[in-house]
Amino acid sequence: MVVTTSVLLSHGHGHGSLRASTPCTAMKQGYLKPADTRRKRRSTVRAVMARPQEVAAPPPPPARETTAAARTTTTTTVYRDNWFDKLAIGYLSRNLQEASGMRNEKDGYESLIDAALTISGIFRVDKQWEIVANALQRAFPSYILAMIKVMMPPSRFSREYFAAFTTIFFPWLVGPCEVKESEVDGRKEKNVVYIPKCRFLESTNCVGMCTNLCKIPCQKFIQDSFGMPFYMSPNFEDMSCEMIFGQQPPEDDPALKQPCFATKCIAKQNRHVNCSI
Repeated sequence: MVVTTSVLLSHGHGHGSLRASTPCTAMKQGYLKPADTRRKRRSTVRAVMARPQEVAAPPPPPARETTAAARTTTTTTVYRDNWFDKLAIGYLSRNLQEASGMRNEKDGYESLIDAALTISGIFRVDKQWEIVANALQRAFPSYILAMIKVMMPPSRFSREYFAAFTTIFFPWLVGPCEVKESEVDGRKEKNVVYIPKCRFLESTNCVGMCTNLCKIPCQKFIQDSFGMPFYMSPNFEDMSCEMIFGQQPPEDDPALKQPCFATKCIAKQNRHVNCSI
């Protein structure tokens, strides 16, 4: 209103325009200063808000170990075994205990791991292989093994059949797994069982127990019982594994050169076993 009146008066009477313009001038003088103050305040706020960008970056986290043990995941898989899983676990655990002459009172997969842990802590490596081989012989009747060996000689069909059979009937032992392809004599075959995270290795965190109580005895058992070349290739970085039917283990097997996990191995923690390969 004051501004509008000053404009109208400036067009009418020249003398009145001077008096009418005075409020406008006063208003400008009165409101100029707060406006400048607000601008300064906004500038200050912007400056304060911008300061975190100028703060020095936090120090980098300490370097992690580069060993295989440090690179393995710390998340433990939780398994919910069904009735078939519990039956199979108990059956293998009892056979392992009978072959070793050692008993434990534990249940489920814990009983199997305890039996394996006892064997690794008491017996030499070659004796460990023998005990596991005897346990597998107890678990599978000899006449069934002989029949399979005769009826299913090494071929593409038998290799793919064994791979598929493993993924269906042995997840209770090694964890969820799937069939993958590999090349055999220049052709693609579905003869590989891929285990994203081995249950036995995760439960023991022990390279020695993996190689001496699983890998080497199983390779020999399948080769001798079924006449099928068989190679287990564990990856100690992520605890995965590949079971390859139809492939001979290499003479210079990298798994046999892998040192055991420094801080996680239960054989070292519980039985003070020197299980380094």
